[in-house]
Amino acid sequence: MFNGIGITIAQMLCSTALAIIISLIFGLMRLSSNRLILGIATVYIEFFRGTSLLIQLYWIYYVLPLLINISLEAFYAGFIALGLNFGAYGAEIVRGSIQAVPRQQWEAAKSLNMSPILLMRRIIIPQTFPHLLPPFSNLLVELLKATALVSLISVTDLFFMSKVFNQTYWMSLQVFGTALIIYYILARFFLTPFLRWLEILAARKVGKLIG
Repeated sequence: MFNGIGITIAQMLCSTALAIIISLIFGLMRLSSNRLILGIATVYIEFFRGTSLLIQLYWIYYVLPLLINISLEAFYAGFIALGLNFGAYGAEIVRGSIQAVPRQQWEAAKSLNMSPILLMRRIIIPQTFPHLLPPFSNLLVELLKATALVSLISVTDLFFMSKVFNQTYWMSLQVFGTALIIYYILARFFLTPFLRWLEILAARKVGKLIG
């Protein structure tokens, strides 16, 4: 079972990195005045939020190789599916966080003749973090728990190894009770404190920026 913890953490880290990248890209696309860019982002977000994560996982692992003749290893298919799904939710968080920045900040930057890229990098993006991190933290906790789904495509994560152990020794209470506690420890004592530290750090930096 402890061998599966490393795979679970690896799935969490890889899918989180992918979800963050997708969230930033499609969150910014959702703010575009270009109808094509806005339409692409909207279709992507609505599709991945409106369909089952489990079915998306099966499509990427089982169906996609039949369509494009490219076979993905189970580990890669797992974190890609998680990243694409949670990235769609994260994109809406990014969009809402950027829109929460007071309009005066936008107008002040424009009055200084800042370019759009410099405006986002120096003024807007740093101020989005206090708005973005709390909901994104909840999303990442949900992502950690969702990693258990990758066991259904034979990724040897914590839940997969728990099932193997239980099928061998038939100790359901002990095995799944232990898995439950491990997921709780990872979320409560590792992931959540780290995310709260990031929230405090972001708030301090924004205070310095505004000050």
